[in-house]
Amino acid sequence: MTIYIVDDDAAFRESLVWLLEGAGHIVSAYESGEAFLHACTDNKDSIQGCLLLDVRMNGMSGLTLQQELNQRAITLPVIIVTGHADVAMAVQAMKNKAVDFIEKPFDDDKLLRLIDRILGDLSQQSTIEKQQTQHIERWRSLTKREEQVAQLVIAGRVNREIAEQLGISIKTVEIHRSRVMSKMQARNIAELIKQHVDLQPSI
Repeated sequence: MTIYIVDDDAAFRESLVWLLEGAGHIVSAYESGEAFLHACTDNKDSIQGCLLLDVRMNGMSGLTLQQELNQRAITLPVIIVTGHADVAMAVQAMKNKAVDFIEKPFDDDKLLRLIDRILGDLSQQSTIEKQQTQHIERWRSLTKREEQVAQLVIAGRVNREIAEQLGISIKTVEIHRSRVMSKMQARNIAELIKQHVDLQPSI
């Protein structure tokens, strides 16, 4: 993940790059909202991380850039960087879905902790989304009969009840049930139920 900086103050930009790279982050800095938008247009799919955004800049303001990102569905967490006189603008930015704002001058350690928390949340969310995608793909790999058996297993039916309801033999139920557990990569019924819960409302 990358920390993106958009600020028209070159000295401030350089100091932020130095701070963040020193903390082990990958950093990409831009002198204007227009320049950052251009980069987003060219590399939209690879934009991952968070954005440190100045509110008051020459040309496109931070608020305008934020609105453009929202319109383009670029869901990058935004931390607003503001001077004391810009707090009202920062509040407006929060209403536009910024995750937090910091006032200049700010405490370096506080900023680093904030960024670490945001990136940690993003990483966790990314892991959850990948798991959900895997669960959906596994569920869709089931045949119609396997899906029927899986639904009944999840509902708490035993093999005999499933066989009676579907009009098949208990042995056939056992075969389908085994295939369901294998395809869903579930070691037990609890894992199968958890995966099924994660699928809602995708199925």
